[in-house]
Amino acid sequence: MFAKTYGATTLGIDGQIIDVEVDAAFGLPGFELVGLPDTSVKESKERVRTAIRNSGFQLRQERVTVNLAPADVRKDSPGLDLPMAVGLLVAYGLIPAESVEHALFSAELSLDGNCRPVSGVLPMAITARERGLTDFYVAGKNVDEALLIDGLRVYAVENLAQLIRHLTGEETLTPAVPTQTNRSEDPIFADDFADVQGQYQAKRALEIAAAGGHNVLMVGVPGSGKTMLARRMSSILPEMTKEEAIEVTKIYSISGLLGKEAGLVTHRPFRSPHHTSSMVAMIGGGSVPRPGEVTLAHHGVLFLDELPEFSKKTLEVLREPIEDRTITVARANATLSFPSSIILIVAMNPCPCGYYGDKNHGCECSPGEIKRYTRKISGPLLDRIDIHIRVSRVDYSDLHATQRAESSAAIRARVVAAREIERARLREHDLFCNAQMNHSMIKKYCRLQPDAEELLEAAFHRINLSARSHDRIIKVARTIADLAGVQEIAAPHIAEAIQLRSDVGLNIE
Repeated sequence: MFAKTYGATTLGIDGQIIDVEVDAAFGLPGFELVGLPDTSVKESKERVRTAIRNSGFQLRQERVTVNLAPADVRKDSPGLDLPMAVGLLVAYGLIPAESVEHALFSAELSLDGNCRPVSGVLPMAITARERGLTDFYVAGKNVDEALLIDGLRVYAVENLAQLIRHLTGEETLTPAVPTQTNRSEDPIFADDFADVQGQYQAKRALEIAAAGGHNVLMVGVPGSGKTMLARRMSSILPEMTKEEAIEVTKIYSISGLLGKEAGLVTHRPFRSPHHTSSMVAMIGGGSVPRPGEVTLAHHGVLFLDELPEFSKKTLEVLREPIEDRTITVARANATLSFPSSIILIVAMNPCPCGYYGDKNHGCECSPGEIKRYTRKISGPLLDRIDIHIRVSRVDYSDLHATQRAESSAAIRARVVAAREIERARLREHDLFCNAQMNHSMIKKYCRLQPDAEELLEAAFHRINLSARSHDRIIKVARTIADLAGVQEIAAPHIAEAIQLRSDVGLNIE
């Protein structure tokens, strides 16, 4: 007898519905699994047969063929155990076929028939709804994640025997109900700019970066506060929209990084990979491509501390995600794209010992050592970073100031106001911040007053700006004007943008 059920796997950050076709016929007993299954899925036929037997059902010795379609998609999810088991039971006439016509099943089976959670349930739920399926059966620990998507009846399945009783009408499972989650109107962050004394220029630079989505390079001596400042960047970014939150949650679901309470990820990500991270760990990949650190920071902040300590190869692969806001990973089985709309913040010392240019501490490095240290950072990579700032030591008077510094909430209010202006301006292009503008948009939306034009032209010739640097200065100036609430870019806006892209003392070739 022929039977068909639906399972799912993931491709990139999206779900892929898998048609599980089962045929049980007279012939030499055997179990053939076809349709490009991965090793973990090939092993599932033993788990499935044992789980069915330990759930109290004995199948006749027949020739069983299971086809996983479409055949050109590699199946690598252990969550296909459950739809295969249900399909077998339908093929043997133990479950009515009409009870599974509009249902998606996703869970790994243990040998005793218990259901185990799998990763990637959220994108599977989204794809199931788009496919027109109405019921989604998952392990209990995956229920909260599946409930994030409206339009599906989600059922928590403890074991295979319980599911069989439900599908045969012996027992009724009640669809799960979403728990009430309070989405904070004013999110609370452990790290707040109110705790940062002094560093006025750096805080101003990060405010501009947050408002316009600009990348930032911070150069400073050890202990000047570069890491402390970067870690507070997320606290001044606008709260994610529902669509952005779902996209980030999909990424974390596929990566298996959702916590025990697998609800919607509402805080913007902050990722800070170690400098020993490989190229694959940074951009994603593997035999079965998975998101890397850049994609895990999507809609948030990627912070690279001690930048020259990263391998040059790892740094150079950042060019594409910075410029295109997407990463393409090509493998023999598939070519996948991962999103990478990030704010990149990088920090470094000016030299190996860390004290080059510091008036209070002598530098012990030779010119050759300094050159070798900074050579890992190529000119093209540096050119893609909008804002370059020197982070100085904090003055003693600032450290002992009695008045608390401006809070992240106050800064975020200005950032949100500027982002609203940008979103309204760029809505027809489906963009939301100034850093995403291309050259034609710059010409359309960045009108410079005559004195601002003269100042930019003078700077272009004096400091030998590249065409990319020229455009990035204008985009930063556009953000500064938006923060000020004005339409035209004036000379003070250009002057500040040029200052934020000034020489920070690096010997880059």
